[in-house]
Amino acid sequence: MSEAVVIVGSGLAGYNVARELRKADAEVPIVLVSRDQAGFYSKPMLSNALAGKKTAASLVTKSAEKMAEEVKLRVLAQTRVTRLDTTARTLTLSSGEVLPYRDLVLALGADPIRLPLQGDAADTVLSVNDLEDFARFAEALDTAASGQPVKRVAILGAGLIGCEFANDLLHRAIQPTVLDLAERVLPRLLPPQSSARLQAKLQEGGASFRFGVGASAVSRSANGSGLTVTLTDGSTLETDLVLSAIGLRPRTQLASDAGLSVARGIQVNRLLATSAEHVYAVGDCAEVEGHLLPYVLPLMGQARALAATLSGKPTPVAYPAMPVVVKTPAWPTVVCPPAAGAEGEWVVNETDEAIEARFVAPADSGAPERLLGFALQGKATAQRQAFAAQVPAILA
Repeated sequence: MSEAVVIVGSGLAGYNVARELRKADAEVPIVLVSRDQAGFYSKPMLSNALAGKKTAASLVTKSAEKMAEEVKLRVLAQTRVTRLDTTARTLTLSSGEVLPYRDLVLALGADPIRLPLQGDAADTVLSVNDLEDFARFAEALDTAASGQPVKRVAILGAGLIGCEFANDLLHRAIQPTVLDLAERVLPRLLPPQSSARLQAKLQEGGASFRFGVGASAVSRSANGSGLTVTLTDGSTLETDLVLSAIGLRPRTQLASDAGLSVARGIQVNRLLATSAEHVYAVGDCAEVEGHLLPYVLPLMGQARALAATLSGKPTPVAYPAMPVVVKTPAWPTVVCPPAAGAEGEWVVNETDEAIEARFVAPADSGAPERLLGFALQGKATAQRQAFAAQVPAILA
């Protein structure tokens, strides 16, 4: 049996497991399998790359060859896994190679959720979930159907990614129109007052919003100069490009085909172990005791804990309160949402320069107030560490 630890996925999760494991064990062979070019870049930077005048090439900070040299691992780029055999402890690769493993780490990521859109231009709708997606998006922004640079973009989804891209497009003097079936921006993360202020600040910069409607079809305009989005209320919207940002779905097919337990994501315990021995999962594809947290801080914690486990020191992952920075410079926002199903209410303090929103538990007679979550905006974002210290850990 091979002594190699095999990691499938070259995103932040996969490469950080490799780095942490190499720190813990200088000798263990590590093989990283990537379906793309395997260069190292930070996926969160994709939604504010336009403001920084970044290209797909400049977002890559280290090539696959540099990562292989630096971390002392074998990188198999442009290679897909076609089969996982947990009994034989092997992966079958698209190259035909059968790759054995001592331990396997699935860092598969997630795929954009696709709407079942009608229309002769439905296939032109873009999502940005990786470097290749961003390259296509950047190229499309340079030339619309009219042959001129894009001036209008319809964004499907007013969640975190939709708002971040709306803010970023404003730096290119592009007018985004954000559509969502919900009644406001970031409804699952922010109280109404915070949503309203973020929306207002983006509108001041040139963004538009339409709530209570979604897209049902995308067609080429009759004059060929753009696209027509048909909305669920029967109205239409003229635009040059459509960007879908309605959410992500963990990649679970490989695990499911191999018989691993899968729910919303690949189910793992606090050691990040799946239902099959010697197989682990991290990052956006991993559901850790019911928690799906597609953010950077959780995966960094996973990488450190799993590296220790793989090097012989079983270490359960711990999740402290982990505030999420929303990349909307038009109105800086940091949110630490309460746990799903938490009982409490938002208490909001507003000024022209800041909003401080605290999600507090119902007051018990004589007991001090308990902070279960928060949303800080404007100048109040400077308090995020102080607030985070008061919020209960997600996984202690």
